[in-house]
This record gives sequence, structure tokens and C-alpha cells, in this order.
Amino acid sequence: MTSLDKPTADQESDSKAVTEAALFEAFGGVRGLVETVVPGLLFVTIFTINKDLHMSAIAALAVSLVLVVVRLVMKDTVKHAFSGVFGVAFGVVFAMMTGNAKDFYLPGMLYTLGLAVAYIVTTLCGVPLIGLILGPVFKENLSWRTRNPGRKKAYAKASWAWGLILLAKCAILFPMYWWADTTKFGWVLIALKIPPFLLAVWLTWVFLAKAPAPIDVFAEMEAQEKAEKEAKAAGKEAGARHRREA
Repeated sequence: MTSLDKPTADQESDSKAVTEAALFEAFGGVRGLVETVVPGLLFVTIFTINKDLHMSAIAALAVSLVLVVVRLVMKDTVKHAFSGVFGVAFGVVFAMMTGNAKDFYLPGMLYTLGLAVAYIVTTLCGVPLIGLILGPVFKENLSWRTRNPGRKKAYAKASWAWGLILLAKCAILFPMYWWADTTKFGWVLIALKIPPFLLAVWLTWVFLAKAPAPIDVFAEMEAQEKAEKEAKAAGKEAGARHRREA
């Protein structure tokens, strides 16, 4: 490989910056992390203090709604906050139905397990889930599947990382769900909210920052559309000239 074939330091820096920005957009950044953690943290804190399931559940749901309102007032994207509200709402319903405070966390645990399986299965099928999630963010859609093998390989590595990290998290939480008391279980679950997520995001960044640049299919479509318009205009002009000469 010649020096001209190797990416320059500026190109590598740009690739890392673009990848970092895309990951922040896809996963919600710092605010998304806060919105993920705060409702559960409030629930376990209140339950630790007074063992009141109803008060804990209502407080968690209320703070989730407040986070959505804050985003609406700031005219920011609400998809992460809304997903948090739905998750908390399902947890509240489960806990209220069974009367077991630990069931507040059960829907989220089942979702995590399902997501882990989805990452692994889609990767084995040749369509890694992280590529489906990030493809539109990078404006490459599914072009990486057939036109960018190096990028597909990076998405596969990242999806394996997500799947195995989430499975490891489930391997800790599900046994604790059965034998640990509610307070201990809740604090361990909260402690495992951010570190595994950050590890998976960091590994994704590492894999993608070293991968070939994404193919901007939107830019390609715009260029093709522009070329077709220019060709059509040139054809009309040529036709008009021919008629004048005739």
C-alpha cells in the first residue's frame, strides 16, 4: 500500500468525528443516558426509603413525563424520552398488577434480552442490527451490505459486541431477580445501566472509526436526479435547435 492509499491524519480525524456525532444522534447522547437512568433511580431510591410501591411507581412515571415535557418545550427530539416513558409505564403496570416491586424492572430486562438476541441473530443472518440502526444516520442506508464490505464487517463486529455485552448483563440480572431482595436488585440494576452501554458504544466507535467511509446514497440520488434533469434539458434544447435548423 502506498502513502497515497493510506488515509491521512485529517481524514481519520474527520471519520472519527463523524462517527462520534452519528452515535450521539442514534443513542441520545448524555441527555439520553440521563433520561434512561433517572426514572429507575428515583423508583429504587423512594422504595429503599419507605417500601411504598405505589409512591415509587408514580414518581418514576411522573419524572419520565416531565422529561418529555422539557424536550417538547425546548423543541428537541422526543424519541428517546418517549421510549423511556413507555418503558416506565410498562414497568409500573407490571409492578401494580403483581404487587411485586421487582416487576417494575422486568419489562426492561426482557427488552434487553430480546435486543441481545436480535443483535446476534441478525449478525448471523448477514444483516447486523447496528448497521440497520446507524445506516440511515450515516446516510448510507443499506449500501454497506453489498457495496462496502469493510463497513459491513465493522457493523458485524459492533453487533457482536452489543449482543454479548447485553447477554452478560442479563446473566447477572435474571438470577438476581429470583433470589435478591428488591432494594439490592434495584441498585445493582441501576449500576448496570450506563457502564455496559458506554462500553458497547465505545467499541462501536472503535470499529466504525477504522472502517471505510460510508457511501452517501442520498448524495448519489441527488446527483443522479440532477444529471437526469440536465440531460432532459439538453435534449429539449437539442430538439429545439433541430427544429429551428429544419
